[in-house]
Amino acid sequence: MTRRTFLFVLGSSRSDGNTEALAREAAAQLPSDVEQRWINLAEHPLPDFVDLRHDADRVRPEEGNTALLLDSTLAATDIVIASPLYWYSVSTQTKRYMDHWAGWLRTPGLDFKASMAGRTLWGVTVLAGDRLQVADPLVGMLRNSAAYLEMRFGGVLLGSGSKPGDVLSDTEALTHAKTFFAQEALPARFPHESD
Repeated sequence: MTRRTFLFVLGSSRSDGNTEALAREAAAQLPSDVEQRWINLAEHPLPDFVDLRHDADRVRPEEGNTALLLDSTLAATDIVIASPLYWYSVSTQTKRYMDHWAGWLRTPGLDFKASMAGRTLWGVTVLAGDRLQVADPLVGMLRNSAAYLEMRFGGVLLGSGSKPGDVLSDTEALTHAKTFFAQEALPARFPHESD
């Protein structure tokens, strides 16, 4: 894939929330020839993930939200997980989407792991308060997921805000958003791997 295509997966329970606002600020800096697709998980809910790896063969979803998200994920060179920080990790909707990755890994004929290798995973999150290190579990989950799939990891754009629109007053986050997607995304590594 030479032409970049970004998939923005919005995982907030609130429409037009702070995380989406920060993601849109960063996306506005992408070149005009970079395709962007935005999918709001609240508007395209996935069923709960059921682990069938020892019980039955999986089949590729052909319709509905699961097929939409699978096809959109496979079509993207860059996947952006835009989830508010909920209990120090991603939202339920976002976690459900990523849980489905486990099923796609085991879907015959899909070769999901090989397909994801070399693509880039990014994150955007907004949290209440200014102690950004409390988002470390969310960052770790995304980095480790990227490492497992041999993806690149662009990091997580962090912002602060609680009420809708608060993040637009976070000048540090807005400044970082201007160059976030321009930075080099390195191959993801697990924390225990040496450089």
